[in-house]
Amino acid sequence: MKENRITRLVKQDKKLLIAYYMPEFPVPGATLPVLEALQESGADLIELGMPYSDPIGDGPVIQDAAHKAISHGVHVGSIFELVRKARNGEGCKKITTPILLMGYCNPLIAYGGDCFMDDAVKAGVDGLLIPDLPPEESEDFLERAKNFGLSVIYLISPVTPPERIELIDSMSTDFSYCLAVNATTGTGKLDSAGMDEKIAEYLRRVREHTKKKFVVGFGIKDRERVRKMWELADGAVVGSALLQHVAIAKTPEETAKMAAGFWKSLR
Repeated sequence: MKENRITRLVKQDKKLLIAYYMPEFPVPGATLPVLEALQESGADLIELGMPYSDPIGDGPVIQDAAHKAISHGVHVGSIFELVRKARNGEGCKKITTPILLMGYCNPLIAYGGDCFMDDAVKAGVDGLLIPDLPPEESEDFLERAKNFGLSVIYLISPVTPPERIELIDSMSTDFSYCLAVNATTGTGKLDSAGMDEKIAEYLRRVREHTKKKFVVGFGIKDRERVRKMWELADGAVVGSALLQHVAIAKTPEETAKMAAGFWKSLR
Protein backbone atom coordinates (compact mmCIF):
# COMPACT_ATOMS: atom_id res chain seq x y z
CA MET A 1 0.00 0.00 0.00
CA LYS A 2 1.18 3.50 -0.84
CA GLU A 3 2.22 5.49 2.23
CA ASN A 4 -0.32 8.13 3.25
CA ARG A 5 -0.39 10.84 5.92
CA ILE A 6 -1.59 8.43 8.62
CA THR A 7 1.19 5.96 7.87
CA ARG A 8 3.78 8.73 8.13
CA LEU A 9 2.21 10.02 11.36
CA VAL A 10 2.30 6.70 13.22
CA LYS A 11 5.97 6.27 12.35
CA GLN A 12 6.75 9.28 14.53
CA ASP A 13 7.78 8.71 18.13
CA LYS A 14 5.02 10.75 19.76
CA LYS A 15 1.78 10.38 21.67
CA LEU A 16 -1.16 11.29 19.47
CA LEU A 17 -4.03 13.64 20.26
CA ILE A 18 -6.87 12.96 17.82
CA ALA A 19 -9.91 15.17 17.27
CA TYR A 20 -13.37 13.97 16.26
CA TYR A 21 -15.55 16.63 14.62
CA MET A 22 -18.94 16.46 12.92
CA PRO A 23 -18.93 18.58 9.73
CA GLU A 24 -20.98 21.78 9.69
CA PHE A 25 -21.72 21.61 13.40
CA PRO A 26 -23.18 23.61 15.06
CA VAL A 27 -23.67 26.01 12.14
CA PRO A 28 -23.28 25.81 8.37
CA GLY A 29 -19.88 26.96 7.19
CA ALA A 30 -18.05 25.91 10.37
CA THR A 31 -16.09 22.95 8.97
CA LEU A 32 -13.19 24.65 7.20
CA PRO A 33 -12.52 27.20 9.99
CA VAL A 34 -12.66 24.39 12.58
CA LEU A 35 -10.26 22.20 10.61
CA GLU A 36 -7.80 25.10 10.48
CA ALA A 37 -8.28 25.81 14.20
CA LEU A 38 -7.67 22.17 15.14
CA GLN A 39 -4.59 21.92 12.96
CA GLU A 40 -3.14 25.15 14.32
CA SER A 41 -3.91 24.03 17.90
CA GLY A 42 -2.02 20.76 17.61
CA ALA A 43 -4.46 18.04 16.53
CA ASP A 44 -2.32 15.20 15.19
CA LEU A 45 -5.16 13.59 13.25
CA ILE A 46 -8.71 14.75 12.54
CA GLU A 47 -11.57 12.26 12.47
CA LEU A 48 -14.57 13.57 10.52
CA GLY A 49 -17.95 12.03 11.22
CA MET A 50 -20.19 11.01 8.36
CA PRO A 51 -23.66 11.74 9.81
CA TYR A 52 -26.05 8.82 9.84
CA SER A 53 -29.60 8.58 11.14
CA ASP A 54 -29.19 5.21 12.93
CA PRO A 55 -25.72 4.99 14.52
CA ILE A 56 -24.79 2.10 16.81
CA GLY A 57 -21.82 3.56 18.68
CA ASP A 58 -22.63 7.25 19.04
CA GLY A 59 -23.91 8.76 22.27
CA PRO A 60 -26.42 11.64 22.56
CA VAL A 61 -23.91 14.42 21.81
CA ILE A 62 -22.71 12.97 18.52
CA GLN A 63 -26.24 11.84 17.58
CA ASP A 64 -27.46 15.41 18.05
CA ALA A 65 -24.53 16.77 16.06
CA ALA A 66 -25.26 14.29 13.26
CA HIS A 67 -28.92 15.33 13.07
CA LYS A 68 -27.88 18.99 12.90
CA ALA A 69 -25.29 18.20 10.22
CA ILE A 70 -27.92 16.39 8.14
CA SER A 71 -30.28 19.35 8.54
CA HIS A 72 -27.46 21.58 7.28
CA GLY A 73 -27.22 19.49 4.11
CA VAL A 74 -24.22 17.32 5.00
CA HIS A 75 -23.87 14.06 3.06
CA VAL A 76 -20.98 11.92 1.85
CA GLY A 77 -20.43 13.93 -1.31
CA SER A 78 -20.43 17.25 0.53
CA ILE A 79 -17.87 15.90 3.01
CA PHE A 80 -15.58 14.96 0.15
CA GLU A 81 -15.94 18.48 -1.22
CA LEU A 82 -15.10 19.98 2.18
CA VAL A 83 -12.00 17.79 2.45
CA ARG A 84 -10.96 18.76 -1.08
CA LYS A 85 -11.29 22.45 -0.24
CA ALA A 86 -9.36 21.95 3.00
CA ARG A 87 -6.50 20.22 1.21
CA ASN A 88 -6.35 23.00 -1.40
CA GLY A 89 -6.61 25.83 1.12
CA GLU A 90 -9.94 27.07 -0.19
CA GLY A 91 -11.68 28.86 2.68
CA CYS A 92 -8.96 28.07 5.21
CA LYS A 93 -5.23 27.56 5.49
CA LYS A 94 -4.16 24.44 3.61
CA ILE A 95 -4.88 21.41 5.80
CA THR A 96 -2.01 18.92 5.89
CA THR A 97 -3.14 17.03 9.01
CA PRO A 98 -4.22 13.41 8.33
CA ILE A 99 -7.99 13.05 7.91
CA LEU A 100 -9.93 9.92 8.84
CA LEU A 101 -13.61 9.43 8.03
CA MET A 102 -15.76 7.69 10.65
CA GLY A 103 -19.15 6.40 9.60
CA TYR A 104 -21.42 3.42 9.02
CA CYS A 105 -21.82 0.88 6.23
CA ASN A 106 -25.16 2.00 4.76
CA PRO A 107 -24.11 5.42 3.40
CA LEU A 108 -20.90 3.91 2.04
CA ILE A 109 -22.77 1.12 0.26
CA ALA A 110 -25.38 3.55 -1.06
CA TYR A 111 -22.60 5.71 -2.51
CA GLY A 112 -20.89 2.68 -4.07
CA GLY A 113 -17.87 1.01 -2.46
CA ASP A 114 -15.16 1.59 -5.06
CA CYS A 115 -16.63 4.95 -6.07
CA PHE A 116 -16.60 5.97 -2.41
CA MET A 117 -12.96 5.00 -1.98
CA ASP A 118 -11.88 6.61 -5.23
CA ASP A 119 -13.63 9.89 -4.45
CA ALA A 120 -12.35 9.83 -0.88
CA VAL A 121 -8.73 9.53 -1.99
CA LYS A 122 -9.14 12.18 -4.69
CA ALA A 123 -10.55 14.55 -2.06
CA GLY A 124 -7.62 13.96 0.31
CA VAL A 125 -8.97 11.43 2.82
CA ASP A 126 -6.35 9.15 4.40
CA GLY A 127 -8.35 6.49 6.22
CA LEU A 128 -11.65 4.96 7.26
CA LEU A 129 -13.22 3.78 10.52
CA ILE A 130 -16.46 1.84 10.00
CA PRO A 131 -17.75 0.61 13.40
CA ASP A 132 -20.42 -1.74 12.01
CA LEU A 133 -18.02 -3.54 9.64
CA PRO A 134 -16.73 -6.66 11.46
CA PRO A 135 -13.11 -7.59 10.69
CA GLU A 136 -14.16 -11.16 9.89
CA GLU A 137 -16.42 -9.91 7.08
CA SER A 138 -14.20 -7.19 5.67
CA GLU A 139 -11.22 -8.82 3.98
CA ASP A 140 -12.36 -7.75 0.52
CA PHE A 141 -13.13 -4.24 1.75
CA LEU A 142 -9.71 -4.01 3.41
CA GLU A 143 -7.85 -5.10 0.28
CA ARG A 144 -9.79 -2.66 -1.88
CA ALA A 145 -9.10 0.17 0.58
CA LYS A 146 -5.38 -0.62 0.60
CA ASN A 147 -5.35 -0.63 -3.19
CA PHE A 148 -6.75 2.89 -3.08
CA GLY A 149 -4.15 3.94 -0.50
CA LEU A 150 -6.63 4.22 2.40
CA SER A 151 -5.84 3.12 5.93
CA VAL A 152 -8.54 1.09 7.70
CA ILE A 153 -8.88 1.19 11.49
CA TYR A 154 -10.77 -1.44 13.48
CA LEU A 155 -12.22 -1.26 16.99
CA ILE A 156 -11.17 -3.15 20.13
CA SER A 157 -13.40 -3.20 23.22
CA PRO A 158 -12.83 -4.20 26.86
CA VAL A 159 -14.52 -7.55 26.18
CA THR A 160 -12.55 -8.40 23.04
CA PRO A 161 -10.75 -11.73 23.67
CA PRO A 162 -6.96 -11.94 23.12
CA GLU A 163 -7.19 -13.92 19.88
CA ARG A 164 -9.53 -11.34 18.37
CA ILE A 165 -7.31 -8.49 19.54
CA GLU A 166 -4.51 -10.15 17.58
CA LEU A 167 -6.77 -10.47 14.51
CA ILE A 168 -7.78 -6.80 14.71
CA ASP A 169 -4.18 -5.74 15.19
CA SER A 170 -3.13 -7.72 12.12
CA MET A 171 -5.89 -6.20 9.98
CA SER A 172 -5.77 -2.56 11.11
CA THR A 173 -3.54 -0.83 8.61
CA ASP A 174 -1.63 1.54 10.91
CA PHE A 175 -3.23 1.44 14.35
CA SER A 176 -6.27 0.12 16.22
CA TYR A 177 -8.89 2.12 18.11
CA CYS A 178 -9.71 0.96 21.66
CA LEU A 179 -13.04 1.84 23.26
CA ALA A 180 -12.19 2.94 26.79
CA VAL A 181 -15.36 1.29 28.08
CA ASN A 182 -18.27 -0.72 26.73
CA ALA A 183 -20.56 2.20 26.04
CA THR A 184 -21.47 4.76 23.41
CA THR A 185 -19.40 7.89 22.78
CA GLY A 186 -19.30 10.64 25.39
CA THR A 187 -19.88 8.22 28.24
CA GLY A 188 -19.35 9.29 31.84
CA LYS A 189 -18.37 5.75 32.86
CA LEU A 190 -14.69 6.71 32.96
CA ASP A 191 -15.40 8.72 36.09
CA SER A 192 -16.85 5.74 37.98
CA ALA A 193 -15.04 4.36 41.01
CA GLY A 194 -12.36 1.83 40.17
CA MET A 195 -12.42 2.52 36.44
CA ASP A 196 -8.79 3.68 36.22
CA GLU A 197 -7.44 0.30 37.27
CA LYS A 198 -9.91 -1.59 35.07
CA ILE A 199 -8.90 0.48 32.04
CA ALA A 200 -5.20 0.07 32.86
CA GLU A 201 -5.60 -3.71 33.08
CA TYR A 202 -7.54 -3.79 29.81
CA LEU A 203 -4.99 -1.68 27.93
CA ARG A 204 -2.11 -3.74 29.30
CA ARG A 205 -3.85 -6.77 27.84
CA VAL A 206 -4.19 -4.99 24.51
CA ARG A 207 -0.49 -4.11 24.57
CA GLU A 208 0.43 -7.76 25.17
CA HIS A 209 -1.49 -8.87 22.09
CA THR A 210 -0.69 -6.11 19.58
CA LYS A 211 2.29 -5.23 17.44
CA LYS A 212 0.94 -2.00 16.00
CA LYS A 213 0.05 1.18 17.87
CA PHE A 214 -3.39 1.73 19.39
CA VAL A 215 -5.32 4.78 20.54
CA VAL A 216 -8.16 5.15 23.05
CA GLY A 217 -11.45 7.01 22.77
CA PHE A 218 -14.99 7.28 24.24
CA GLY A 219 -15.43 9.56 27.26
CA ILE A 220 -12.07 11.38 27.21
CA LYS A 221 -12.83 15.01 27.97
CA ASP A 222 -9.92 16.86 29.59
CA ARG A 223 -6.13 17.13 29.90
CA GLU A 224 -5.98 14.86 32.95
CA ARG A 225 -7.75 12.02 31.14
CA VAL A 226 -5.65 12.55 28.00
CA ARG A 227 -2.44 12.26 30.05
CA LYS A 228 -3.67 9.05 31.71
CA MET A 229 -4.43 7.51 28.32
CA TRP A 230 -1.04 8.57 26.97
CA GLU A 231 0.57 6.57 29.79
CA LEU A 232 -1.23 3.42 28.65
CA ALA A 233 -1.70 3.81 24.90
CA ASP A 234 -0.26 5.57 21.87
CA GLY A 235 -2.92 8.22 21.59
CA ALA A 236 -6.20 9.66 22.85
CA VAL A 237 -9.31 10.60 20.89
CA VAL A 238 -11.54 13.48 22.02
CA GLY A 239 -14.87 13.97 20.28
CA SER A 240 -18.03 14.49 22.32
CA ALA A 241 -16.30 16.94 24.65
CA LEU A 242 -15.16 19.03 21.67
CA LEU A 243 -18.66 19.05 20.18
CA GLN A 244 -20.18 20.01 23.53
CA HIS A 245 -17.72 22.86 23.86
CA VAL A 246 -18.58 24.41 20.48
CA ALA A 247 -22.31 23.63 20.54
CA ILE A 248 -23.36 27.13 21.60
CA ALA A 249 -21.40 28.92 18.87
CA LYS A 250 -23.49 31.11 16.59
CA THR A 251 -21.05 31.65 13.70
CA PRO A 252 -18.30 29.67 11.94
CA GLU A 253 -15.71 32.08 13.34
CA GLU A 254 -16.96 31.64 16.90
CA THR A 255 -16.99 27.85 16.44
CA ALA A 256 -13.35 27.87 15.30
CA LYS A 257 -12.29 30.10 18.20
CA MET A 258 -14.01 27.84 20.73
CA ALA A 259 -12.52 24.72 19.13
CA ALA A 260 -9.02 26.18 19.27
CA GLY A 261 -9.35 27.23 22.91
CA PHE A 262 -10.64 23.82 23.96
CA TRP A 263 -8.02 21.91 22.01
CA LYS A 264 -5.17 23.93 23.47
CA SER A 265 -6.50 23.12 26.95
CA LEU A 266 -5.93 19.40 26.29
CA ARG A 267 -2.21 19.67 25.58
